[in-house]
Amino acid sequence: MFELNQLEQLLYVHKYGTISKAAEELHLSQSALSRSIQKLESDLQVSLFSRQKNKMELNKNGKLAVDLAAKLLDQAHSMTAQLRSFDRSQRTISLGFCAPAPLWTIPAIFSDIYPEMTISSEIKNTDTLLQGLGEELFHMIVLPCKIESDEFICTKYVEEHLYFSLPPAHPLSSRKTLHFRDLNGETMLLRSKLGFWHDIHETTMPDTHFLIQEESFAFDELVKLSALPSFTSNLVMQREGIPPNRITIPIMDKEANVTYYCLYKTKNEKMLKGFLQRLKM
Repeated sequence: MFELNQLEQLLYVHKYGTISKAAEELHLSQSALSRSIQKLESDLQVSLFSRQKNKMELNKNGKLAVDLAAKLLDQAHSMTAQLRSFDRSQRTISLGFCAPAPLWTIPAIFSDIYPEMTISSEIKNTDTLLQGLGEELFHMIVLPCKIESDEFICTKYVEEHLYFSLPPAHPLSSRKTLHFRDLNGETMLLRSKLGFWHDIHETTMPDTHFLIQEESFAFDELVKLSALPSFTSNLVMQREGIPPNRITIPIMDKEANVTYYCLYKTKNEKMLKGFLQRLKM
């Protein structure tokens, strides 16, 4: 029976036109490639080339063999990719997040509970997360709202409350509370990859010019050194502390105060048991 590498060699001969050029590309000697092609013909019990002095080209059998070999190799590569993907899925817990804050803590909990598993995490919008959970691309997702569904189980995780972070000299720094509209139209510093928060900022503060910072270090340095307002939250301050030389004022709009929920399919409840027990502690 022929081997897949023989079919790959046949395709190289077809692509480059000569045994010598194909052998060069395959890093084989010309004689080794010639023997391999002859063995393929022997295994198939058909001639694939018309051979003349100093010339060798595919005959009709060879041209059909090239087409069939290409299809067979595509199927073999697809089979390999699917099997490897399936194998990874057996050793991977895939998590989807709507915002950064839950992502800071939940994957670490999973890694602690399931040290033998690979934890995959990404931030997506709500629709993509729900679609991915339905298609079983995610084992669990985290949303900023409760979802009522017979197909899913929804468990409360944590609350996040948004604050304005203002320099002491800002005209509104003496206020006890603020609303989005109070700073709408100003220039503000903003982190990137905020998930659903980005849409909320654009919707509630449409006239604001946001200077988006891709690097966390750059954002933190600008907050320290500039007079521009920015956002923070109870979860950010819990993780990073109160920004130096800043006054933090809670935002009272309902959009600025969310509860995160973990959402997963009923059939995944057993697999997620360790994490769910940790939530109750």
